[in-house]
Amino acid sequence: MRRFLVDKIIPTTGLVSITGKEARHISRVLRMEKGDTLVIMDGKGNLFESTIENIHYKEVKVKINKGIPPLPSSPIEISLGQALIKSHPMDYLIQKTTELGISSIALFYSERTVIKLKPDHLRNKMDRWMEIMKSSCRQCGRVTLPTLNPPLAFEEIIKNAPGKKTLRILLWENEDKTDLKKVLRSTRPLPHILTMVGPEGGFTGNEINLARQAGFKIVSLGKRILRTETAAVSLVSIIQYEWGDLNVSF
Repeated sequence: MRRFLVDKIIPTTGLVSITGKEARHISRVLRMEKGDTLVIMDGKGNLFESTIENIHYKEVKVKINKGIPPLPSSPIEISLGQALIKSHPMDYLIQKTTELGISSIALFYSERTVIKLKPDHLRNKMDRWMEIMKSSCRQCGRVTLPTLNPPLAFEEIIKNAPGKKTLRILLWENEDKTDLKKVLRSTRPLPHILTMVGPEGGFTGNEINLARQAGFKIVSLGKRILRTETAAVSLVSIIQYEWGDLNVSF
């Protein structure tokens, strides 16, 4: 069944109103009709099988039939610190890391960040990226939305990085001694991993030193030089395989 995100669901009311883009998608794109069944979710882990009672392009009213047990969440919380990059690569990065089960994305400006967004432009971008996250959750069956934090300075992200029960790693293409696999397989699994991925031009030596001083492990993904969006998706995939939910045998 098709899944749709609704900001607020109160099961006891019996009826739920779907508005905005989701209503237009149901009525105009999918051309669903009264009596059709669908799944609504609130982005906080709650899912309900529902039936369309009334349909209009501005509002779709559905009747809740029953709750649906959610899929188990990933056993590990992965936070991605990501330098701002160009629009299309950033769209791809957010879409794919959401599908892979990222818990949160903290955007940041670094010394080599070339993207500078004015407040109005940033708000529009944040709205767009949240819509991409919602679409990705519908696509892969995720029931909880990741958190997307507005950009901060690299130093601020590093300074406020959690330490307790958190593995902190920073991806750097020039690291030639420590790779990600070695770190993951030599470390007892922790409930939280904070990862840092730089901009198109990579991190500077000064930023690497700051991260080391803050307790980050500097790692590489091997000898290939990857685009930043490819590196971020690969990083999350590897972590999910080693510690998360991509290593389940069916």
